[in-house]
Amino acid sequence: MTAPPGQERPRVLVVDDTPENLHLMHGLLKERYRVLLANGGVAALRLARLKPRPDLILLDIMMPELDGYAVCEALKADPETAPIPVIFLTARSQVEDEERGFRSGCVDYITKPISPPTLLARVANHLALKAASDRLAHNNRYLIEEVERRTREVQMVQDVTIMAMASLAETRDIETGMHIRRTQHYMRTLAERLRRMREEKSADTGSIPADFSDEMIEIMYKSAPLHDIGKVGIPDAILLKPGPLDAAEFAIMKTHTTLGLKTIAAAEKLLDRPSSFLSVARQIACCHHEKWDGSGYPHGLAGEAIPLPARLMAVADVYDALISRRVYKQPFPHERAVAMIEAGCGRHFDPTMVSAFLSEAETFRAIAQRFQDE
Repeated sequence: MTAPPGQERPRVLVVDDTPENLHLMHGLLKERYRVLLANGGVAALRLARLKPRPDLILLDIMMPELDGYAVCEALKADPETAPIPVIFLTARSQVEDEERGFRSGCVDYITKPISPPTLLARVANHLALKAASDRLAHNNRYLIEEVERRTREVQMVQDVTIMAMASLAETRDIETGMHIRRTQHYMRTLAERLRRMREEKSADTGSIPADFSDEMIEIMYKSAPLHDIGKVGIPDAILLKPGPLDAAEFAIMKTHTTLGLKTIAAAEKLLDRPSSFLSVARQIACCHHEKWDGSGYPHGLAGEAIPLPARLMAVADVYDALISRRVYKQPFPHERAVAMIEAGCGRHFDPTMVSAFLSEAETFRAIAQRFQDE
């Protein structure tokens, strides 16, 4: 196996404690390969770990200090040198000797006295296999990196699309500004607190699923901006009215929950498999105005019949509405908003959600300050 012009020749490390054998092997290999010589196991391990590493090792078995088996086992135990193929050079030809050698990690045996044609053919074959293996590993790494890169691109496009859709609804309500960003971070804060509460058993957390995973929290975080997507179907005269809504107007305003449900459900039908993301987004859009005591809308759900993501959004959405300026009200101070959330415990809000909120009240304040309306 001769290297193509301009390409470095393969590196072959020969390990033998007999100078005559090293001289013989060097003479046979030097025209085709870059030959490295080691007169013992310790020197062989040192050379094998230097970069650039050998492409192949020809290893004598019978040596003082470290024999060939021990050297081979040490090479295979090190992830950096494990891929280097090892061929044993030995006068031993018993089956048990070969079996032990293969167990230690060698790929082939060449028996002494050395036959030059056999040596050159075996070395060329194993170097070709090593080169093919290296190309395959390189291609696999490239494919993995390419898949990861494209997955990141798809994820970024998805995230930007979600924010664009959410902003389409929110920009019609000129008072809300950074509302979708704040509620998104409130949701993550509450979810992470709930998980810690479950792990610490610091409150009644029976309504929190056992598999409250990082993936689930991320899904809720990313789907939260779609909670008011149904507002795109609400007339401007109602959505932008500078004052309280009358009963008829409020009845229309409440339909933004079912409009959001229908919008996301229609998107789900376009997929050929269920989507955890759209399922959570649908639950939030439809049910974030439901109340723990059953007095909410659109379906009058109560208690744990309200989906968990919607119960989190109820707290996040109301807190943000309280601290935000509207055409019909001034923003409430953080302390008053916290007190009002606490007062709604067991009536408007799931008590477990309120407990998590109270533990993270200062985090909510920080999020609100970080994403202030311009």
